[in-house]
Amino acid sequence: MAVSSLTINKKRLEERITSLSQIGKIGETGVCRLALSDEDRQAVETVKTWMEEAGLTARIDDFGNLIGRLEGQNPEAPILMLGSHIDSQPYGGRFDGVIGVLGALEVVQTMKEQKLTPSMPIEVVAFSDEEGCRFNKGLFGARGILGKLEDGELERTDKNGITRKEALIQFGCNPDNFKDSEYPEGSISAFMEMHIEQGPILEAKDTPIGIVSGISGPLWLTVELEGFAGHAGSVPMYMRQDALVGASEIIVALNELANQDPEAPTVGTVGSINTFPDSRNIIPEKVSFTVDLRDIDIERRNRIEEQLRKRIHDITEKHELTYKISEDTNSEPRYCSNKIMKVMENESREIGLHPIELMSGPFHDSLAMSYACEYGMIFVRCKDGISHNPKEFASFEDISLGTELLYRTTTKMASN
Repeated sequence: MAVSSLTINKKRLEERITSLSQIGKIGETGVCRLALSDEDRQAVETVKTWMEEAGLTARIDDFGNLIGRLEGQNPEAPILMLGSHIDSQPYGGRFDGVIGVLGALEVVQTMKEQKLTPSMPIEVVAFSDEEGCRFNKGLFGARGILGKLEDGELERTDKNGITRKEALIQFGCNPDNFKDSEYPEGSISAFMEMHIEQGPILEAKDTPIGIVSGISGPLWLTVELEGFAGHAGSVPMYMRQDALVGASEIIVALNELANQDPEAPTVGTVGSINTFPDSRNIIPEKVSFTVDLRDIDIERRNRIEEQLRKRIHDITEKHELTYKISEDTNSEPRYCSNKIMKVMENESREIGLHPIELMSGPFHDSLAMSYACEYGMIFVRCKDGISHNPKEFASFEDISLGTELLYRTTTKMASN
C-alpha cells in the first residue's frame, strides 16, 4: 500500500507508548493499571509531563481526568476534543486506550511544530476509568464532565471494599467540587478518538485502519440469586436450593439467546461471578454475576433482554431461589458524525489509504461524548483481534498511520 510520508513523529510516539507500558507492567507485554490506582496516578503524571513539554496547559480535574489544552485563535469557541483513556483491565494490554491519548498528544504537538494555530481550542483528554472493571461501571470521567453521573456512583466499592469516593480522594481529587469540572452544554464542538479495533475485521481485510460508523449499545446487569446453604454430603439433590446451579442455567440461557441469529452482531457475556459461602463442601447459598449484552439494533437487544428476564424468573422458580436484577449501564447504539467521517475518508485518500467502515462492538469514551457533541473514531488493526489481554498487539506502523489520519482530520476541522 503506497502511503505518502508522515507528518507526525513516529519515533516519538513509539517511545512514549513503550515507556507508558512499563507503568503497571505484568509479564512481558501486559499491563494492570486500574482506575484511580497508584499505577494510574503515575501514568497520568507521566503523560501530564509530556503534555507540558509539548507546550500544552495541563491539569487533572476532580473526576481524575487529565486534560491538556492548546489555545485557539478564538479561546471562547467550542472546544475540539481528542483523546481516550490510559486505565486498563486487570489483565490488560499496552495499546487499549493508550494509542488514542498519546496519538492525540502527538497530533497537537505536531501542529505546534508546524506552527499551525487552530481556530478553536483543542483539548487532549485521558479520561478517568473508561474500563469500569474496578467499580463495575465505566466511562466515569467522560460522563462526569457532562454531568451524567448517577446516584450512588461514589458509594460503589472495589473488591477490597474501597469506595470510588475514597479512591478519588486518594488520587488527589475532591468529589465535592465535581460541578467545577463539568463542561457547560455546547462548549464542546466535537470529539475524536483513535483506538485499536479490538476485533478481527481489519486484519481479515488486510487493512491497517478503519473508520467507525457507530458503537453498539451496551446493557450491563448484575444478577443476584439466593437459595439455601447446606452440607454438600447430606442434603439430597432433589431438596437443594443451589444458587450456583440456577446461575449456571441462566448463563447458558444467555449464551443461547445471544446466539439465536448467528449472523447478527449480538453478544452476551457473563464475565464476573461470586459465590457465598464459597466453600468446597457447602451448597452455594448466594451467587451474583454480571451480564454484558450488546447490539447495534436496540430493538433486538431489548427483545433479548426481555427473554432473558423471563428465563431468570422461570429458572429461579424451578430451583426455589429468589433473585434481584440491577441495571448498571444502559446505552442505545450511537452513530458517528457523517461530516467527520467524510473528512476522514477524504484525508485517507490524500495519504494513499483506503480504510473500510465498520461498527464498534466495544464501547468507548466516544459513547458518552456522543450525547454532548458530534464524534468520530479511527480504528487501528490489532493482531488476531485480541484485546483485554497481554497478547494485545498493534504495529507501530499501523498506529502511526492512524495518528497521521487523526492529525490531518484534526487540522482540517480546526481550520474551519
